[in-house]
Amino acid sequence: MARYVSPLREAQAAQTRRRVLEAAARAFGESGYAGASLAGIARDAGVSLETVKQNGPKASLLLASFDLAFAGSEGEGPLHGRELGAQSAPLGGEELLAFQLDFVTAANARVARLWPRLLEAAAADAEVARRLHELQGNRRTDMLSSVAVFREKGLCRSTRSDGELADALSFLISPESYTQLVSEAGWSRSAYQEWLARAIRLLILQD
Repeated sequence: MARYVSPLREAQAAQTRRRVLEAAARAFGESGYAGASLAGIARDAGVSLETVKQNGPKASLLLASFDLAFAGSEGEGPLHGRELGAQSAPLGGEELLAFQLDFVTAANARVARLWPRLLEAAAADAEVARRLHELQGNRRTDMLSSVAVFREKGLCRSTRSDGELADALSFLISPESYTQLVSEAGWSRSAYQEWLARAIRLLILQD
């Protein structure tokens, strides 16, 4: 006998999970991995402690909250195979570049405080370290995909290997670059995005 699935309950559960993850992102960003408590996350999200526990242990909450903050939604695997990839697929070369610059700037702004906490947690928690390794692998795949699409759409004329270009692109768009230029040096987000556009054109796209 097939199990009945209530769309309303599923929607409510998804909304609750999003509140929990958004509260977790704030808690980890403000207090760090060790300092954040499940009870505090529950209070901020307006749910019970049991509800927070049902959404995963601390390591899972950290990784899931980072995924939600960076990508805008949860998902599995590299971003180009998710909704973001489907949104950008029909865009022309310059439109695609503008789309990616907008996305990276907004995403890095959302995770600016969370990314250092993720690195700290990975140094102390083997499960977080394992999941971070997977995350970095997905990022590498996304960078290779971006370079390939840039070539396909006529944006990239570089004779350097896709692997070298992917490594350089990953460095340029990293959360660390946003943190150093915006959070520490005081650049505006628009100044950061303009710098990022110039850097990608010069170091990735040009021959």
